[in-house]
Amino acid sequence: MTPQRHPRRHPHRHLTRRLLQLFGGLVLYGVSSALLVRSGLGLEPWNVLHQGLSELTGLSMGLVLTIVGATVLLLWIPLRQRPGLGTVANVLVIGAAMDAALAVLPDARGLPVQVAVMASGIVLNGVATGLYIAARFGPGPRDGLMTGLHRVTGRSVRLVRTVIEVTVVVTGFLLGGSLGIGTVLYALTIGPLAQFFLRFFAVPGQSAGSTVVASGSPRQAILPR
Repeated sequence: MTPQRHPRRHPHRHLTRRLLQLFGGLVLYGVSSALLVRSGLGLEPWNVLHQGLSELTGLSMGLVLTIVGATVLLLWIPLRQRPGLGTVANVLVIGAAMDAALAVLPDARGLPVQVAVMASGIVLNGVATGLYIAARFGPGPRDGLMTGLHRVTGRSVRLVRTVIEVTVVVTGFLLGGSLGIGTVLYALTIGPLAQFFLRFFAVPGQSAGSTVVASGSPRQAILPR
């Protein structure tokens, strides 16, 4: 009797898929953020700060996003957080993709178009978040700041996240960042959207112990930049 052969796993195929998800998700994240900018109805919390700093410095939003991301990453050092490939890629890719999208996307004109652009931006942001987090190459710098402060202070994730995001939103608004209905809808919907797409884009047979995967639960990382 011929012994039954089990199908061989293809780790390289999984790695290729994960890399495509990582970089595809980060590019899409930048594009979705640009859509929210062009909608004129409000931005996600961190981009309220990025837009305010952009207004203050004259730098592009994407460049400000990159600088802030790199600065936040430096704060990981005293928190003893360990970055992954996805952490570094997050800093480098999202800002560049956002600036590229802003260069070609016009401002939305008229409330129906603004609402449609805003809704597209929020949904695509959820898709992007699910894509790159499911790749499991490490959290973004802002997510790692939150989890690091949670670990060091012993405060709840929810409290730490709330304090950080309220701080960046208020600071960004005072600097001239755009706060509106889009900000509120984003805050209410991004969690469920990201969780749905995280499950949808999960890589089959993925090993949590891979050496290229930073430690931490994907659920903890659903805290958009």
